Amino acid sequence: MPASTPEAEKPTPEGPGAAAAKSPRALARARKRRSVARFWREYRRHPGGLWGLAGLILIGLIALFAPALVGTDSQSVTAAPGGALEAPSGEFPLGTDQFGRSVLALLVWGARVSLTVGLLAAFLCVAIGTVVGILAGHFRGWYSTVLMRVTDWFLVMPTLVLAIALATVMDRSLWTVIIAIGVTTWPTTARLVRAQTLAVESRPYIERARALGGGHGHIMSRHVLPNVMPLVLAQTTLVISSAILTEATLAFLGLGDPTITSWGGMLQDAREAGAVSAGDWWYLAPPGIAIALVALAFTLCGRAIESVLNPKLGVAR
Repeated sequence: MPASTPEAEKPTPEGPGAAAAKSPRALARARKRRSVARFWREYRRHPGGLWGLAGLILIGLIALFAPALVGTDSQSVTAAPGGALEAPSGEFPLGTDQFGRSVLALLVWGARVSLTVGLLAAFLCVAIGTVVGILAGHFRGWYSTVLMRVTDWFLVMPTLVLAIALATVMDRSLWTVIIAIGVTTWPTTARLVRAQTLAVESRPYIERARALGGGHGHIMSRHVLPNVMPLVLAQTTLVISSAILTEATLAFLGLGDPTITSWGGMLQDAREAGAVSAGDWWYLAPPGIAIALVALAFTLCGRAIESVLNPKLGVAR
């Protein structure tokens, strides 16, 4: 009679029983990995989204390694290596500004500020809009009415005018620009999230959760928020491009921090230096093109994400 196999040498059971033996955390991780793989598989079918993602990765790497690429003293006025408003040459591929600094080096440093403002302002905008939208969609009656009337007031007011008013009364700093953009651009996100919240809360499993004793916090955090997050993610990529354009506008109007280098600030400095009337295109064109390219890259990524999360949009387009 053959010897019995020790417990340690017994083969691991496979099939449905093995899945049941896994812990809930392991199953959740496996589902997330499959979801990410499926999302990436669908995203790769959008050439515009791939081009936008490649551009954002390139610009992000340039901003991250700016000190190594152009040096930490390239923004210094006293240590400027060239003459005022020199045309592009081998030493200065994009020419110099009115202080003799390399426009290419300033462009690289400006990527840091513009991306930082765009990301943080978009995060603030989407966070406010998501909270307001979920609350307005979950709670009905006067509470929802008040929230939506406030949202409508912000929605009909010109965003740029509100941002200029906030940036004018507050200190001129990077955080002022971020706050001014974030607190004036959230109404669109709030309305989208509210509509999605109403759709989610009409589903049967929400009624079951309430019947089993689920409170408001449980339903909003465990059921509503995960279902609106795909919409929030797509909206974030679109808001970032708008935030970068708004930051450039505020800096061009002289409402940004004058001690930091941003693409909008470069356009403002070029205007003050008379680059427009003098025809010094190398001082005006690079920051404007950089702003347009980054905004385009984020928009392409946002449209691709929208099409992946909602295939009907891709069919409509």
